[in-house]
Amino acid sequence: MKEYEIYSDLRVPVNSKIIIRLDGRSFHSFAQNMELKKPYDDNFCRVMVNVSKELFEEFSPLFIYSFSDEISILLDNVPFNGRIEKMNSVIAGFASSSFTLNYDVQFSKAVSFDSRVIPITDDKIYDYFKWRQDEAWRNCINGYGIHFLKSKYSSDEANEKINGLGLSDIHELLFQNGINLNDVETWKKRGIGVYRKNKEVIGFNKKKSKEQSSYRSFVHVDCNLPIFSKEFFNELF
Repeated sequence: MKEYEIYSDLRVPVNSKIIIRLDGRSFHSFAQNMELKKPYDDNFCRVMVNVSKELFEEFSPLFIYSFSDEISILLDNVPFNGRIEKMNSVIAGFASSSFTLNYDVQFSKAVSFDSRVIPITDDKIYDYFKWRQDEAWRNCINGYGIHFLKSKYSSDEANEKINGLGLSDIHELLFQNGINLNDVETWKKRGIGVYRKNKEVIGFNKKKSKEQSSYRSFVHVDCNLPIFSKEFFNELF
């Protein structure tokens, strides 16, 4: 019956770079059922950061970027011999399990992520992550906008009003009502990055009888990302 597994051998080249993007499945309903705080829930963010860190430690990517219920994983060491079906199933399953274990309540319904594999070339890495960071900013503006409108109107009225507004209109509406998005935490506007950084460690060299410095890498969670630029990724890699 092995011949019926017709999709199991679809592969990407193992010497290429890929992005695996995870999205929470039906997380809009999850947010309602869990009564998450709007427009941002700190505990939900904490869990997504922990999931991203555990993904980083398990699969050793170059970079992970997350906002809302989305995680993008940039890999240059393609796992599972490039088998797409294997990568999608294992990594999405790992993220789902990690999310469940990191949350501090018992769910009434199973939580899951979907996964897609995106081939990427070096010259398109910046374009991809800038695209996702722009989406994080749109998500921030819309999130604060609908939260404000629902504090003034019914849910249906708020949804109707925001559908007729552009991002600049929502931004101005919030500003006129005392909400300056420039003052909100950076991670809400630009997302969160996970990547390796080097730190200096001072030790004592017994043979030379003196202190000396060395550098060790560690997994860094960056909640204060800059607006992405090509220079950011050039320095990162």
